[in-house]
Amino acid sequence: MENKIHITFLRHARSRADDENVHEGRYDSPLTDVGRAQVQARAQEFVERKFQFDRILASTLQRAHETAKIIGQALSTPVETDPDWMELDNGPLAGMSREAALEQYPVPGFRNPYEPFCGTGESDWEIYCRSARAVEKIIRRGAGSYLVVAHGGILNSALRTIVGAQPFVNRQGVAFAFGDTGYARFTYYPSEHIWVLREFKTE
Repeated sequence: MENKIHITFLRHARSRADDENVHEGRYDSPLTDVGRAQVQARAQEFVERKFQFDRILASTLQRAHETAKIIGQALSTPVETDPDWMELDNGPLAGMSREAALEQYPVPGFRNPYEPFCGTGESDWEIYCRSARAVEKIIRRGAGSYLVVAHGGILNSALRTIVGAQPFVNRQGVAFAFGDTGYARFTYYPSEHIWVLREFKTE
């Protein structure tokens, strides 16, 4: 098994939206001081464990991009952004308080995977296909080690494409518990199409 591709998927640290108790999604919320401390701790862990990456690929949203830059600085690794790693487009809910969202956009009894989130956001299939495309772009880079820094929703979707699970329809199906700076380490063997999960740390 040669030409291995190592991919670590990492969720960003705590952001201001967590303190504001608002829906995040495409709301471009920065990290908090607590979040920056979380990233520094994770970066130190990676240094101590001698993790090395050829490239860090980050969402363009600042909570993920800043997380990536802090880790990149600690590991002397270049950071690129890719909008395909942005969080689910949650339409009008972005930045809205959870109380107001429940009043204005009650949770439907059922939402099929083709239906846009809250009317103008992404459907389950749209984020699923976007995450598959994002993973494919990494695979096409060839052998190497890559760190993806993104968001819980898009990372869950990416891992579903890897393990062959269906989209998360109506909040049912396979889910992966990415807490603040939680990560999953995979190795892909392209000549045999084998994915191996090496480690999963929820937070």
